[in-house]
Amino acid sequence: MPTLPSGNLRPPEGREAHEAREMAESFGAAAARYDRARPAYPQALIDRIVAAMPGRDVLDVGCGTGIASRQFQAAGRAVLGVDVDERMAAFARSRGLDVEVAKFEEWDASGRTFDAVVSATTWHWLEPNAAAAKAAEVLRPDGVLAVFWHLFDPEPRAAEAFADVYARVVPELEAFTRPQASARGHSTIVDKASDGIRATSAFGEPETWEYAWTRDYTRDAWLDHVPSTGIAPRIPAPAMERLLDGLGSAVDALGGSFTMRFTTHALVAVRATA
Repeated sequence: MPTLPSGNLRPPEGREAHEAREMAESFGAAAARYDRARPAYPQALIDRIVAAMPGRDVLDVGCGTGIASRQFQAAGRAVLGVDVDERMAAFARSRGLDVEVAKFEEWDASGRTFDAVVSATTWHWLEPNAAAAKAAEVLRPDGVLAVFWHLFDPEPRAAEAFADVYARVVPELEAFTRPQASARGHSTIVDKASDGIRATSAFGEPETWEYAWTRDYTRDAWLDHVPSTGIAPRIPAPAMERLLDGLGSAVDALGGSFTMRFTTHALVAVRATA
C-alpha cells in the first residue's frame, strides 16, 4: 500500500493540490505531532545536495516545523525557511530556525539569493510553474533546486491489514490507499514539477535521485503518524477514532510492530549560469 507521507494528495472537488490551501495549511493545528511523527530524510540525500551546492545558503520552501531544515543545519549549511503557516513557523523558530511566513510564489526575497532551494514533501502544494520561476529568481548560478518526497510501502501483512481497516471505516477513501492510485498520484506530482522546472528555461534538465530504506513502527508510533497525514483532514473526528482503533488492533495482531519500506524520491535541477 505505497502512500506518500502526506497521504492521498488529490484534493476534493477535483482541484489541483496547490488550489487546496485549506489542506496544505491544516498541519499547523498539531505542529508538535507533525514534527514528532513525520520521518526525516535519508542522510545520503542531504549529503548529496550539500555536495552539489556552490555555497552554504539554503532556502527551505514550505519548511513546516523544520524537519529537513535541521538536517541541513546539522550539515553546516545556513538555512532560511519560508512557510505559509504561522503555527508551523513558530514551532520551527522554537527549534532554532529562521522562518518567514508567506506563500512562496508571492514571497519577497528582498534581493537575497541562495545556493540551494529545497522543498521536503511540500512542492505539490505550490503552483508548479510559479514556484519553479520563483526558485530560479532566488538561486545563484549553479545553485541547486531539490524537491523530494517519501513513498511508504508497509510490509505485505501490514498492507493487507491496513487496507481492510480503511475499507471498513472510510470506504470512500480506501481506493486512494491502493498502490496503483498512490503510484499514479506520485507520478503526476513529479511530472508537473518537472514541467514547471523546464518551463522556466532557467535550469538544466531535471534528474531523479532515489533512496530506499526501512523503519520499524510500533503501534503507538504508527497511530501518532496517521493523524499527521494529508488524508487526515478529510476524515471526520469520529471516523478517525474508529480508524485509529482499527489500525491499532491490526498492529497488535502483527505482534505490536511492523516494518515500513520507504523510497525517498528527489527531483533535482541546477540553475543555469547564464
